[in-house]
Amino acid sequence: MKAEQNKRLKREYKDSSRPLGVFLIRNATNNKVFLASGLDLNGTINRHRYQLSHGSHFNQQLQADWNDLGTDKFEFEIVEQLEPQRDSSFDSRKELEFMERMWLERLRPFGEHGYNQPRLSRSQKLRRIAGKSTD
Repeated sequence: MKAEQNKRLKREYKDSSRPLGVFLIRNATNNKVFLASGLDLNGTINRHRYQLSHGSHFNQQLQADWNDLGTDKFEFEIVEQLEPQRDSSFDSRKELEFMERMWLERLRPFGEHGYNQPRLSRSQKLRRIAGKSTD
């Protein structure tokens, strides 16, 4: 009986639609932001919160500020959210990529304004790879 209920709950979870979108982690002391996105917006926010709380976030500068200032100095803010579409022509990943690029261009959360790193163009990536292979 319990196993059947667990299977039903798992199936309902898998079939449920979870919003995708873009969010910020804002440092309330200096207003620097980290912009990120996820296909499961709430799950992605929870993962970032968990990683920061446990000292394992990939963004070292954000992690250092989180450690120094404490949890209460950071806010999580959803900037854009979409419900997934059942339409087979809707590509959630491409839509999310577009949304994230748009918000990165709009907010420019780099350097003193944020924790993100500017994305490299294809030619910049190739030059960087070529430079490493000659070392």
